[in-house]
Amino acid sequence: MAASSSSKCICCCCGALRPRYKRLVDNIFPEDPRDGLVKADMEKLTFYAVSAPEKLDRIGVYLAGRLSRDVMRHRYGNVFIAMEALDQLLMACHSQSIKPFVESFLHMVAKLLESGEPKLQIYGTNSFVKFANIEEDTPSYHRRYDFFVSRFSAMCHSCHNDPEVQTEIRIAGIRGLQGVVRKTVNDELRATIWEPQHMDKIVPSLLYNMQKIEDNESRIGPPASPSAGDKEENPSVLAENCFRELLGRAAYGNMNHAVRPVFAHLDHHRLWESNDFAVSCFKIIMYSIQAQYSHHVIQQILLHLDLHKKDSPRIRAGIIQVLLEAVAIAAKGSIGPTVLEVFNTLLKHLTLSVDFELGDRRSSAGSMLQSISSRESDEKIVQNAIIQTIGFFGSNLPDYQRSEIMMFIMGKVPVCGHMLDTNQPGDLGTKRIQIMLLRSLLMVTSGYKAKNIAAALPLPFLDPLLSPSLMDDSELRQLVLEILHNLIDRHDNRAKLRGIRIIPDVADLKIKREKISRQDVNFMKKHGQQLYRHIYLGCKEEDNVHKNYELLYTALALLTIELANEEVVIDLIRLAIALQDIAITNEDNLHMFNRCSIMALVAAYLNFLSQMIAVPAFCQHVSKVIETRNMEAPYFLPEVIFRDKCSLPKSLEKYDKNLIFLTNKIAESLAGSGYSVDRITIPYVPQVTGNLQQLITLFHLSPTVSDSREAANWKTRLLAERIFLLAASRSVIEAGRAEE
Repeated sequence: MAASSSSKCICCCCGALRPRYKRLVDNIFPEDPRDGLVKADMEKLTFYAVSAPEKLDRIGVYLAGRLSRDVMRHRYGNVFIAMEALDQLLMACHSQSIKPFVESFLHMVAKLLESGEPKLQIYGTNSFVKFANIEEDTPSYHRRYDFFVSRFSAMCHSCHNDPEVQTEIRIAGIRGLQGVVRKTVNDELRATIWEPQHMDKIVPSLLYNMQKIEDNESRIGPPASPSAGDKEENPSVLAENCFRELLGRAAYGNMNHAVRPVFAHLDHHRLWESNDFAVSCFKIIMYSIQAQYSHHVIQQILLHLDLHKKDSPRIRAGIIQVLLEAVAIAAKGSIGPTVLEVFNTLLKHLTLSVDFELGDRRSSAGSMLQSISSRESDEKIVQNAIIQTIGFFGSNLPDYQRSEIMMFIMGKVPVCGHMLDTNQPGDLGTKRIQIMLLRSLLMVTSGYKAKNIAAALPLPFLDPLLSPSLMDDSELRQLVLEILHNLIDRHDNRAKLRGIRIIPDVADLKIKREKISRQDVNFMKKHGQQLYRHIYLGCKEEDNVHKNYELLYTALALLTIELANEEVVIDLIRLAIALQDIAITNEDNLHMFNRCSIMALVAAYLNFLSQMIAVPAFCQHVSKVIETRNMEAPYFLPEVIFRDKCSLPKSLEKYDKNLIFLTNKIAESLAGSGYSVDRITIPYVPQVTGNLQQLITLFHLSPTVSDSREAANWKTRLLAERIFLLAASRSVIEAGRAEE
């Protein structure tokens, strides 16, 4: 009995000698951990910590020691009690003495995260998130979160056997990364989180979880507002919101560190080919970052496209599609100084794609034709994606920038001094590049509305557009005419003119037009002959198809609507009569289809013109000729000649004068309405005007009479091509001097 009482006395004495903070900490632990934290003793410990903040670090060290022992002994009930006590102390104490206590706290959280028990990892994450939401009075310059970034990133990739536990761990990892981001951004040390070693862990971890989402709608628009339940239960939604938050906090200098891991992730997992996820990622990026940084992301996409210029077509097409989506969003805000860079890079890759396509075709000998055909088809996907991107980007630019881009693209169109032979690989490549660039230019000019036609068709642009190099192929001529339509049609009348036909009443079309401005009148005086000449030569080409004649008709109609005063009307009538003479005399040995098509084109246009100028006698003459053709020569009308099956005459040597439009009849009808018809009886001859005419005179260039007709025509084209090159360079120099 004496020994027992003496041992109790010794224990009591030792207990009384222990520091008070240890006794207070010990008292918060119940005998049975299932009873939870002893709240009354916890209140005493909190009061003591607030009253004596210098003891906080000792309390933290002691608690950390107890927690470490309990983790090793698997006493998880006491572990949870210790962490709950730490959380309450953190929330209650905000003095400067909390800094050492935080170190003990973070050490304990790290212990939990290092354990292999999912419950402890999740509990430690929750404690860290609570700590991340606490605003400290002063920043801590020595504290780093490298371990937590690594550990939370590893939890985001959890592969636990139990799917529910796996989801819980991933959610905890994402919330932990979100806590690290918030803590470091709010802290003065926020620059550390943007270091590449951290971003290379954080961003891929978030993307890995976002990739699991099946519903893409949450990523298409601007930042969404999912419910609280979705945020907590769905790793994909939580990761997406964390990714948005991370990007929204990125400054310009950190943008590259945040975006670069996205490219690496998409490359590593080969997500460019089936690029839905890649597109979604960059939509999130473009909507989340500050608008003034959009151009930086576009630059990064362009650089990545350059890195993959030799990869498979589908990878390049996927990157270009991402660029298109990024441009579509950036165009609504700030694109910045990257406009020319975007177009230059896209045009470079367009040329590369054509080269790859032709290279595969040349190497097809001895290869499997199916694989080569598939490669060529994939290259066309790349080309279409580039053209679509160029068009969308260009259509969203202001007019002054769009005109610069039009000039820029036109300057890239290759011109040559010889007739293209598509059987030769070099010439075939030139033609393909010409077509691709003109398609790009067509997209850029779509919807362009210049105040005057001189702004839409400046001479340095008009000369190369109407170059003889772009007359050799039917498709090239179609593209040139469509570009002209985009630039001339300033009142959206082209859709009303679609389809070459005899229009019974033009008034039903409700054509929109304005009075011709003085600037437009001056333009037609200077450059109208270039447009007439292009239409005239375009009608004479043997490889014309229905679409060519339809586009030529539309071009004549748009000139009438937008640019025709009395003088231009006379010129257009002379041009129409000259086209009729081409078909009748057939000096160019055209096929019967071409001759009848030209006659139909003239009929459709003069029917339109006569109603537009509303001269009754002129309308009567045109209607009479059309009626006679309908009865005796229906193949001279567009509704008949452009049908799939149309019987053509064997010759046009014997024709009735009632079937053609007569110059004297037209002159009489116009003279009666006050038109000056002195020039209408002068046969139209295509003229070279402006700089081309000056250079012809300067160099005394002309085809000789002794040349055959075919040789003379081609020699004229060659000379005109050389003249065009000199004229274009002179125009650019003169324009630069005028601006200066």
